[in-house]
Order: sequence, then structure tokens, then C-alpha cells
Amino acid sequence: MANLKEIRDRIKSVKNTRKITEAMRLVAAAKVRRAQDLVLRSRPFADRLARVLESLQSRIALESADTPLLQARDPRHITLVAMTGDRGLCGGFNANIIKRTEQRFAELKASGYEVALITVGRKVDTYFQNRNYPITASFTGLDQLPTSTDALQVSDAVQAEFLGGATDRVELIYTKFINLVSTKPVSQTLLPLDPQGIASADDEIFRFVTKEGELGVERSSAANQEDKLKSDLVFEQSPSQLLDVLLPLYLQNQVLRSLQESAASELASRMTAMNNASDNAKALAKALTLDYNKARQAAITQEILEVVGGASAMA
Repeated sequence: MANLKEIRDRIKSVKNTRKITEAMRLVAAAKVRRAQDLVLRSRPFADRLARVLESLQSRIALESADTPLLQARDPRHITLVAMTGDRGLCGGFNANIIKRTEQRFAELKASGYEVALITVGRKVDTYFQNRNYPITASFTGLDQLPTSTDALQVSDAVQAEFLGGATDRVELIYTKFINLVSTKPVSQTLLPLDPQGIASADDEIFRFVTKEGELGVERSSAANQEDKLKSDLVFEQSPSQLLDVLLPLYLQNQVLRSLQESAASELASRMTAMNNASDNAKALAKALTLDYNKARQAAITQEILEVVGGASAMA
């Protein structure tokens, strides 16, 4: 009977855990849709800005544009900007970024560079703080659905370090959203900026859609050749003045896009992890119920045998 009580308690515990994981899955699914809305609202500005910069660079290719954000230096000091979430329970999302950052840090150190970190997210900040890595700035407690205000904080810190000479190169490490069940840690050079080719023709944006009651993803090309500047357009300001205004906006937008991709990846990873946890809890509860029924049947059979044996002895 003690064994039956233990199994009943465990079944109850597993079912309660499943309720929690299922609720977390539903919350993550709802926030994924909101992440989609943020991306769609910010994407038109990002596309148009990229096209304008690309066209502007092609128009002033023969002129001298002395813009600090474009200056390529001999890299001696390199800063890595690592982006994770503030919470766990999202599969390998945080661990993959931490591992990628550690590998890149070790590679640069082995090559003789001075390396520092800028952390975005409590998980990556706590991990590297506890291991005494050089961290120049950290950002935690950002909105789970990033906005331009969040991106401005990070881009200002990055820009200040680069323009102040504290670093010669900034690399961004974040999770790129592929689909609801697949994400990929990637790295890209954030500074110095290179306007050439920033508006890639095969650039894509994800859109969350519902098909036959199932949540899915559509990817579509973001190319828009209509944003090219006209060949007879005359600029009143100098190229340097135009770039000094547009490049910080582009930098902030790059950070915002990375934050949004990372947030969507975290939510998708959490939704997948909680869905797997719910399925495992359901399977475990089913197995425990089977064990309980077997143990209960064995106990009843044993009691019947004892009653029959006692009656036979009395007879």
C-alpha cells in the first residue's frame, strides 16, 4: 500500500508539472506572434534605410567620406557582443550562444588580440561574470519583445567604445531565427560598418502564419529595388554629413534586428522545449498509471489469496 501511495503521489506531481509546461508553451506561442508584429513594423524602415545607404555609397564612391564609423583600423582590441535571454527553460538557446562566445573568445586570444565582452541578457552576463571574463558593459532586464529604446542602449554603448578608441572591431553574436523548431547561433561584424552590399537581394524576413489551425512560418524576400536613389538627385549636404546621420541609425537598426531575431528564437525554443516537456510528462504519467494498475492488481490478488488461504485453513 505504501508503494501504491508513492506512485499516486508521483502521478499527481507529473500531471501538475505538465499543466505548468503547457501553460508556458501557450504563453511563448502568444509572444511569438507579438514578436512577429514588432519585426513587421520595424522592417519597412530598415529596408528603406539600407537601400538609401547602398545607393548613397554608390553615388559618392569617387568622393572622400571621412566618417568614423567607416574607419577600418588595424585590429588590436576586439569586442564581442553576446545576446541571450534573461531566463532559462528554453532548451539549448542560451547554452549555444555561451558556447559560441567562448569559442570565439579563445580563438581571438590565441591569435594575440585583446578581447572584451558586452553582454545582453542575464544568462550570458552571469556566466561570464562568474568566470572573471573582461566585461565592459552589460544589459539585463530588457523587454522580452525588444523595442528601439532597448536597441539604442546597446548601440550607444557599442558606438561609444568604438569612437572612443577602446576597441577597433565589434562582433555581434546572436541567434538567427530559421523556423519554429530550428535556430542558429551566428556572428557578424557590427563595426566598422561597410555600406557596400548591406541591402542584400536575398535578404529574408519571417512571417508567422496559421494554416489549418497550426502555427507556421513563411519566408519572403525583402528586396525592393524601388528605393534606389535617382541618378539626377543633387545632395545639399556633404557625403560625410549624410553618412554621419544615417550610419548611426543603421547601426541601431542592426542591433534592433538582432535583438528581435534573438527574442523570436528564444520564444520559439521555449515553446518547443515546453511542448517536449509536456509530451514527456504525458508519456510518464501514462507509464506510471500502468505501473499503478499493475501494483494495485497484484495487491488485490494477494489479498484474495490470503483470504482463500485463511478460509481453507479454518475448514
